[in-house]
Amino acid sequence: MPESLHIAVYALTGQGYPLAARIARETGGTLFATARLAQGRDVPFESLPHLVGAQFHSFGGHVFVAAAGIAVRCIAPHLQGKDTDPAVVCLDQDGRFAVSLLSGHLGGANELASRCAAITGGQAVITTATDCAGLPSLDLLARERNMAIGNLKRVKTVNAALLRGEAVQLYDPGGYLRTEDPKHFLLVDDPAAWRHNAPGVWISWRRDCPDQEALRLYPRVLMLGLGCRRGVSGQDISAHVRDSFRAAGLSFLSIGGLGSIVAKRHEAGLLEAAEGLGVVPKFYDADRLGAVDVPNPSPAVEQRMGVSSVAEAAAMLLAGGGPLVMEKTKTENVTLAVARSESC
Repeated sequence: MPESLHIAVYALTGQGYPLAARIARETGGTLFATARLAQGRDVPFESLPHLVGAQFHSFGGHVFVAAAGIAVRCIAPHLQGKDTDPAVVCLDQDGRFAVSLLSGHLGGANELASRCAAITGGQAVITTATDCAGLPSLDLLARERNMAIGNLKRVKTVNAALLRGEAVQLYDPGGYLRTEDPKHFLLVDDPAAWRHNAPGVWISWRRDCPDQEALRLYPRVLMLGLGCRRGVSGQDISAHVRDSFRAAGLSFLSIGGLGSIVAKRHEAGLLEAAEGLGVVPKFYDADRLGAVDVPNPSPAVEQRMGVSSVAEAAAMLLAGGGPLVMEKTKTENVTLAVARSESC
């Protein structure tokens, strides 16, 4: 279960309230209880459907101490997709069963159900097919290994092949999947040996998959180093990143971080670009940047910033010393470099 998962717990009956309160307390969640039951720091509510509708996507997980039918009716109007819906678990009021109801893999509901069962001394009820068969599930593996899924619909194709007992071809030259069940995969070292019209998983930080039917996974190992002029817009920064990635054949989905110099920590455009990329920017002081040996030091940058490199040095620092896969590229207002981390 993701460590950052913020959980909403719902208590509907007096018998179920102590159980809900315990789950909320031990998971660090927020307890919502009917107005009749609420006490202390609980959040009271009058209408459960209205409450769930108002906050369904504001929480990473929802735990209903209620009948499954009640939970289903409350969440049904708000479902969007397995890649965005939160985890949903329901428990009987005695805590005997914790049922993973929605987003078992990507949302972490299977793990949340197991955690709730451990708290109550009950049984987690997991119904996802791969888990029942003791097989790896590619959407769960991708989440655990910090990889983005390029075509989510293909997860079903690959998982179905695994359930049929077929060996799924796997192209993973970087060794990012680190599966504990290699017997289920047919390793492909040479892209020329890839078989079209056969189930497969292609893992790369480049846009180099030759098969539209393959499940494409992108390890988040590409670290951006950015320098920019004061006042540049986030749109200009994002456009340069996008254009540079397209020209270099790199995958946008493999972006794992963004770094720059401390002097840019309040630059609105850079912060906006980072938010759009879904990463938290990291800023380095001049001493740390100056200690990095870069291929393209700049006297002009050193004169302005007190260090001969921002983009290349920041990218390499963020990548843990990993190599540059794109040396600095520049527009009038933005400088970008990309380094690759050895792990994701």
